[in-house]
Amino acid sequence: RIADFQEVLGEPTVALGKLRHLCFSGIPFDGGLRCLCWKILLNYLPLEKALWSSLLKKQRDLYSQFLKEMIIQPGIAKANLGVSREDVTLEDHPLNPNPDSRWNTYFKDNEVLLQIDKDVRRLYPDMAFFQRPTDYPCLLILDPQNEFETLRKRVEQTTLKSQTVARNRSGVTNVSSPLKTTPNSLNEYEVLPNGCEAHWEVVERILFIYAKLNPGIAYVQGMNEIVGPLYYTFATDPNSEWKEHAEADTFFCFTNLMAEIRDNFIKSLDDSQCGITYKMEKVYSTLKEKDVELYLKLQEQNIKPQFFAFRWLTLLLSQEFLLPDVIRIWDSLFADDKRFDFLLLVCCAMLTLIRDQLLEGDFTLNMRLLQDYPISDVHLILKKAKELQDSK
Repeated sequence: RIADFQEVLGEPTVALGKLRHLCFSGIPFDGGLRCLCWKILLNYLPLEKALWSSLLKKQRDLYSQFLKEMIIQPGIAKANLGVSREDVTLEDHPLNPNPDSRWNTYFKDNEVLLQIDKDVRRLYPDMAFFQRPTDYPCLLILDPQNEFETLRKRVEQTTLKSQTVARNRSGVTNVSSPLKTTPNSLNEYEVLPNGCEAHWEVVERILFIYAKLNPGIAYVQGMNEIVGPLYYTFATDPNSEWKEHAEADTFFCFTNLMAEIRDNFIKSLDDSQCGITYKMEKVYSTLKEKDVELYLKLQEQNIKPQFFAFRWLTLLLSQEFLLPDVIRIWDSLFADDKRFDFLLLVCCAMLTLIRDQLLEGDFTLNMRLLQDYPISDVHLILKKAKELQDSK
């Protein structure tokens, strides 16, 4: 299988159809194949290999520019604004009501930042990875000569009460799975020494810059669960030349992925044809085609798809399984040329694989099954989903 991948990726122009076909059955970790395939499948790398190095340089330089404009500049401005008394009163000051005030923007950003901070610190608490220091801290920001304010420092200094940006629209109170337990308090995480930064801080920066560049959607709770597996995959790339740029590459792949699934996060689109409600209904209409008995049972118990499929679809199943399994599912999802139609079939497969339990269970039992899905073998689920696809 590795040889098959190497053959397709070795051509001057990558044959996308062949690559999708290979990736759909799972990508080997060896030699950084997955990182490379995901970058192609998420439209970050073009199919012509000759263009790769110039494009990567351009995008990574652009990301550095974002860091300078959105993290370093506000930090410097904040430091400078408090320097001299005259400067503060004459020009801009923290109580300036003008919407164009740099302080006003700074405080508004802090509200979003506090929400991101709360969510990224909880990323995959069952794994140590996100708490560990990265081998490639952002030297632009951590340069001791400059003493720029890092986002972590900014959070520590911010006394603003965060207005929670979490928009829980599905009517379900838990957006995160009961499987994932959170440490009792953030103090349990050891603070890394100056000059180091943990992987979760890198994810925080990616999300903060995304929110700044996309004010229409900004940050919605759950985006952290989408960026986590992408960043983990790129930051564990065995090829150090790629690994070093995991932050910038993750940012652009995340941005491309969000361009495809962002409608799921926009409340005003919920009931439109591209919104999440339509997709949840589609899970049930597909189930009705494939297994009418199970469909009628769920209808009879008034188990609506938004009780469980909201989270499954919005977060691309990232909360239902352990991280290595999520990554395996994403191989198939990213390889899907219809872009996430296969996700609907995976959701159907998940329902049909526990049909006997669902047919016997009452409302409470079935809700528990659906909100804390019992099968952990994702290969079985993907096989079933493929059967459903082939039976169309």
